[in-house]
Amino acid sequence: MNLEEQIYVRKSCRKYLDDEIDMNVINDFMKSVRPLSSDLKYRYEIFEKSEVKIRTPWSAPYYLALFSEKKDLCKVNLGFVFQQLSLFLQSKGIGSCWVGLNSIKRKDPEFVIEIAFGKSNDMTRDISGFKRKSLADISDYADDRLKPAQLAPSAINMQPWYFKHTDDGFDVYQVKQNILKRPIVKKWNPIDVGIALAHLYVANEKTFEFYLKSSFDKMDGYIYVGGIKI
Repeated sequence: MNLEEQIYVRKSCRKYLDDEIDMNVINDFMKSVRPLSSDLKYRYEIFEKSEVKIRTPWSAPYYLALFSEKKDLCKVNLGFVFQQLSLFLQSKGIGSCWVGLNSIKRKDPEFVIEIAFGKSNDMTRDISGFKRKSLADISDYADDRLKPAQLAPSAINMQPWYFKHTDDGFDVYQVKQNILKRPIVKKWNPIDVGIALAHLYVANEKTFEFYLKSSFDKMDGYIYVGGIKI
């Protein structure tokens, strides 16, 4: 199993089969998943489609509801953790898609977002099928090491991540959206950044580090997230 290979073929899946899935596949993988920060508590629950509020024109047989305590980086951490799962599921023939519109049927203040998933015959694509910003657009200068982050999925394909080279790696920033886009994607952008970081981790599992710095460059139009080594 090579999760890095999945980065270059994955696409958000919206066509599913009704085949049953052994959920132990998910539960077993989650025992070994790496969080961005061990200080952030999160959890997940698995639902069938009849148990969630679906607001998309398509549906999946299963949904993963994600919950987190409300702290700094909590959404970045969710994106980081569960994109690892998404890539793992892909390696097992199970497609997935992050779904920001859906919700669960009960009130839970820690609920954040859902991931649709299920068996599928339509969950991969050729590298030419990715429509993404250039490497030069997501960093202070083009760097092939950022290719895994470049290919990460994001809410309405906004790709709200930016990397600035430092002496030992990169400083990571989240793009501030304009006033028109802000109400739509602002709450999902931290998750998107976490997803991009997950791709960098999977591609650099032995060397990846994430840390917070007390001193960093402040950039107009960007929010500092943290520093990484890859």
